[in-house]
Amino acid sequence: MRFRERTDTEQRVDISPLIDMVFILLIFFMVSTTFVKDMKLDLNRPSASSATTASTKAIRLYIDNSGDTYLDGQPIRVWVIQSRLRDLLASSGESSVLVVTDDQVPAGRLVEVVDQARRAGAQDVGVATVDEAGAG
Repeated sequence: MRFRERTDTEQRVDISPLIDMVFILLIFFMVSTTFVKDMKLDLNRPSASSATTASTKAIRLYIDNSGDTYLDGQPIRVWVIQSRLRDLLASSGESSVLVVTDDQVPAGRLVEVVDQARRAGAQDVGVATVDEAGAG
């Protein structure tokens, strides 16, 4: 008996399962990866070179570098601002509030105070630095 060798057959590696597996791994890593975003918001509140001191009779809220808030020179907690401002706005007839800040006040504290002033019913809420607002 004679054995004949086949010369016409080629040996091939089927790579379709490999490609499927690579796509499955790619999808797995894309779905399981979390993207961490830095939520810190850096704001530079520049002052205008042509700024003049405010001469408005608006009610003034002050925020110092440490984030403490003051209304009429008295320290006030953020959660009390809304009720105190509502009373002041009703008694004085004013409808505007000026939030006076230092340069290094955290933006989160500034937004929180402005939000409380708007909730109190102030029609106009302005933000100014101490240099721009002048002595109250």
